Amino acid sequence: MLVIGLTGPSGAGKSTVAERLAAYGLPIINADEVYHQLLIPPSKCLNELVDSFGTSILSPNGTLNRRALGEIVFSHPAALDRLNAIAHKHVMEEIRNQLELLRRKNTRAAVLDAPQLFEAGANRDCSVIISVLADTKLRLERIVERDGLDADTAYRRIAAQKKDEFFRSHSDYIIENNGSAEALYPQIHRILLETGVLTP
Repeated sequence: MLVIGLTGPSGAGKSTVAERLAAYGLPIINADEVYHQLLIPPSKCLNELVDSFGTSILSPNGTLNRRALGEIVFSHPAALDRLNAIAHKHVMEEIRNQLELLRRKNTRAAVLDAPQLFEAGANRDCSVIISVLADTKLRLERIVERDGLDADTAYRRIAAQKKDEFFRSHSDYIIENNGSAEALYPQIHRILLETGVLTP
């Protein structure tokens, strides 16, 4: 089975590309959605986070208080590394289970949509890696509009992520997303033809 890794920095438009790939009938495994599902109690992942960071990260109903956890990890790099190590371990276990189920169904190709594809080591599970990139100014505008952040906060998020050069040097294909969604379609179609997902 061809596993297409889809990644890119925040605001580049990865979700738009994933939607288009899904329109071709490709199953999409969304790493963020997997993580959110894994945190629903009872949860081994959540229990491990509580063991590491304490009960202050829990809401009164026993679910994860993301803001409380964020206040801990984003001000302490070592704590962020600890969070990522725990999250990536559980997420990758579930992703590999889902990929195996698709293989058993003789699925021809699937997409792994993962913002932290490289950080989680998920790139090693991929046959082909596509990174979606866009100009910084455009990414800033998209993040502000999408997440309701002020420009300074959005820019700090951008600055904390891997640079375009990293994605260019670690990917098989780059999709440039500086225009309309329709402008993406020929790029996506060409990649699916070149990887054999589509036949001419």
